[in-house]
Amino acid sequence: MCNAMKHGGPDDEGFYADDTIGLQFGHRRLALIDLTAGGHQPMLAVEEKLAITFNGEIYNFQELKKELSATGYPFRTQSDTEVILAAYHTWGVSSFRKFNGMFAFALHDQSQQLTYLVRDQAGIKPLYYSVQNKQLIFSSEVKAFKKTSYTFVKNKNWKTYFLAFGHIPQPFTTLQDVFSLKPGHYLKWDHEYQAHEIISFKPLPLSAPITSPLQAAENLGKSLENAVQRHLIADAPIGVFLSGGIDSSIITLLANQHTGKNLKSLSINFADPTFSEEQYQKLVTEKTGGIHQTYLVNEQDFNAGFEEIMTAMDQPTNDGINSWFVNKYAKENNLKAVLSGIGADELLGGYPSFSRMGLIRTLQKLPAFILRFCERLPSEKLKRIYYLSYKNPIGEYLFLRGFFIPETIAKILKISKKEIDQLFEAFPIGDEINILQGAERASWLETSIYMQNQLLKDTDFMSMSHGIEVRVPFLDQHFLATINGIASTQRFPAQKKGLLIQAFKKILPEAIWNRPKMGFSFPLQQWFLKGGQISQEQFYKNNEFAVKLIEKFKSGKLHWSKAFALYQVCKED
Repeated sequence: MCNAMKHGGPDDEGFYADDTIGLQFGHRRLALIDLTAGGHQPMLAVEEKLAITFNGEIYNFQELKKELSATGYPFRTQSDTEVILAAYHTWGVSSFRKFNGMFAFALHDQSQQLTYLVRDQAGIKPLYYSVQNKQLIFSSEVKAFKKTSYTFVKNKNWKTYFLAFGHIPQPFTTLQDVFSLKPGHYLKWDHEYQAHEIISFKPLPLSAPITSPLQAAENLGKSLENAVQRHLIADAPIGVFLSGGIDSSIITLLANQHTGKNLKSLSINFADPTFSEEQYQKLVTEKTGGIHQTYLVNEQDFNAGFEEIMTAMDQPTNDGINSWFVNKYAKENNLKAVLSGIGADELLGGYPSFSRMGLIRTLQKLPAFILRFCERLPSEKLKRIYYLSYKNPIGEYLFLRGFFIPETIAKILKISKKEIDQLFEAFPIGDEINILQGAERASWLETSIYMQNQLLKDTDFMSMSHGIEVRVPFLDQHFLATINGIASTQRFPAQKKGLLIQAFKKILPEAIWNRPKMGFSFPLQQWFLKGGQISQEQFYKNNEFAVKLIEKFKSGKLHWSKAFALYQVCKED
């Protein structure tokens, strides 16, 4: 299992075993804090009664360490890993809520005969588990499960989920009985009874939200500035990814305030001006010190890297190619970690979905048979209205961001549409969405489904494939608390991300925020067509309907992302 994840932890390897209960921990290390042997994992503490294997960063570890040192805890290292052990020893499971960071860890408490799997509140770091025959198996990547002596079979529904979502939504994976642990939850495994329970440690909602626009902008600005400063803590080279959009530009400018001439930033550009944001990147780098590196990605680079990109994918995805290249160049730039602007769109209203919630409410008033009839309409976007016939809120997400509609999925997979409808109607979704409306509801859908399942998951395995850590200041726990303490009317003004813009108008060039939104995308329609990676007939020889769809792609009538999804599904057959 460790060998399968060596790419993500190239600096060290370690193992821990307690043969009396059949426990085994393995760890591959990517060293960013305390680069000495003191940071070796698995790490033991308190007369070797506690053991941990930890992936991620605790950004407030220095404050916690100071507090714990005052109680007399005898620290031996400079690592944040030891702080987790000390915090658990002092405060028990209530310590999990005190950690501000991105983390997935397994902690064994020998005296209690308990092992905990713990995942951060924002779901930044992945953590997968399986319970088989009273045995618990866990890992940071799904591919590692296949390296065990246990038997894992494919999840018969993964292709259905993938063709609808463009990713495989948590808690599901491509393997049956291998699940993603919910963000902000811990799994408690009792070794005596060989049983488990899953418990939430998410923060409680705040009351009395801020309604003053000026106060909201001031609080947001200070909180994000502090978050960026925390995320720059490292004993290894760290940089910033600058796309030229609002979010990465703000992160870069804030990082510059704390690093100045030592700031390392990097950007990706293309020869095709339609996709290049170089002019906006220059507006930011003119305001910063340090070294900025720009990399031009062309069709030859894409063709040369395609097989590596496919290998890097831990789970099927319709995204992530851009992330693979960003991290490739970060590695070439001798960086160990990169700051990213992920999270701002989802938290502060940057997507079209935020203005479409009223339309959803109106459409949902129509009889179900009319909504289902919409799959016969000529427009692909209108066909997705069909998803609103579901009583499950997951239908709203699929209306907003779904890929193929059930009728098309049924033809591709040669299964009944009724089976697909039943699967999505029964999709497990959090109860918290039931009390949300409007922009807050859109934010929940974008954050809990799109960001956690697509952006964060893709970013993690694409960055780990190069041994790079991506840090996301917009998902800092203190910043999230600040955002959740702002009234919806101020958090989601008419202008997209208006509150964020207002908070940083003094440092953010107007040309960056006063322009149409441009997603970080590649010229993949042309590259896939010319390269032919996903349109070769041998991948679809057993599927006549798939062949027809690929012909549509070749004639420019099907988006590359749908063809790419089709390729990933059919090459498995």
